[in-house]
Amino acid sequence: MIPYTDFLYFGISLYALVPAAIFGLLRRFWRTWAALATAFMLVVQYSGIAKDNAWRLNGLVLVLSYAVAQWLVATLFLGVRRQGTSRPWFYVSIFLGLLPLLAAKYASIAGLEYPLVFVGLSYVTFRSLDVLIGIHDGVITQLDPLRYLVFLLFFPTISSGPIDRYRRFSEDWSRTRSLEQVLQDMDGGIHRIFTGFLYKFVLAALIKQYWMDPISQGVGILPVASYMYAYTFYLFFDFAGYSAFAVGFSYLLGIRTPENFNQPFLSRDIRDFWNRWHMSLSFWFRDHIYNRFIFAAIKGRWFRNNQLASTVGYLLTMGLMGLWHGTSPHFLVYGLYHGVLLAATAAFDRAYKGNRLLNDPRWPWRLASTLLTFHLIALSLLIFSGHLF
Repeated sequence: MIPYTDFLYFGISLYALVPAAIFGLLRRFWRTWAALATAFMLVVQYSGIAKDNAWRLNGLVLVLSYAVAQWLVATLFLGVRRQGTSRPWFYVSIFLGLLPLLAAKYASIAGLEYPLVFVGLSYVTFRSLDVLIGIHDGVITQLDPLRYLVFLLFFPTISSGPIDRYRRFSEDWSRTRSLEQVLQDMDGGIHRIFTGFLYKFVLAALIKQYWMDPISQGVGILPVASYMYAYTFYLFFDFAGYSAFAVGFSYLLGIRTPENFNQPFLSRDIRDFWNRWHMSLSFWFRDHIYNRFIFAAIKGRWFRNNQLASTVGYLLTMGLMGLWHGTSPHFLVYGLYHGVLLAATAAFDRAYKGNRLLNDPRWPWRLASTLLTFHLIALSLLIFSGHLF
């Protein structure tokens, strides 16, 4: 069963969420219940057959096997890390952490049938990599098996994000909540769940049925432009709805999963957009890929100046982000498009002293920069949709 797609899922999830609220109010056993609820919902979500082919793999067995394997990789690397410098083993562990996702995405290109795929593999891969990077950096020095497995497989976010960080999750897991904090979490969770229903099952559904689908077969500039706007709003409300459900469910279980969207269509420029859109993913790429690449490039003097290093970093980071979405060429084009826009925004900042032409506080400039950014975003999402190809 795919989470957040039908009302049956929400009915079943009450068996996990109602006791979570009760244990939260009692301020006892809520962690134990969060682990048990995750196990129960994993059975609901993955107890079917993973792929309808000769392999006939059970989805739940596959997910649990993956989680145990990732825990073993992290535990072994932690043991090596405690002995001192371990850079070669870090690369090995990263490769092992990435291998299931890489095989799932690229086996078909080689003409191979790869059955070890489950819904949410991309999201749990990023969580497992976050742990490995934290161990390498020395900020994760111990790994409790239960906490790690709940973090990796936390059912509200396993298939739709947001992508949490282990240290942030661990802080929530360890905190002692007052009754006031429990009530705040419950209020925040219920508010986000109702927001999710409005976004996904009302606004996104209406846009799809009465705008996006009818215009999808149109040919010419005007139908394509109309589809671009329709898809832009549909994708936002559908994806933001999923994220709202995930965050809301998390709050009811005592975990304050970070938000994924913050009014992205009000962005002043592309950098502002990526601080508002799919934030958990963009921040993950920023921290773990872009910043590390820039640090290594400057330290190693790979480029003649820092501006060139920044440009290459943007293209590398956003290109990888595009490929994370899929192997089709339009995903790579989508990522590189945003890499070019980010590099151009940085160059514009340098040339015009902090981008004051587009960030002028006066409302005409503010409106102009917001409208320009929105249309650049809409064009990128049209590329992302594959409709142009």
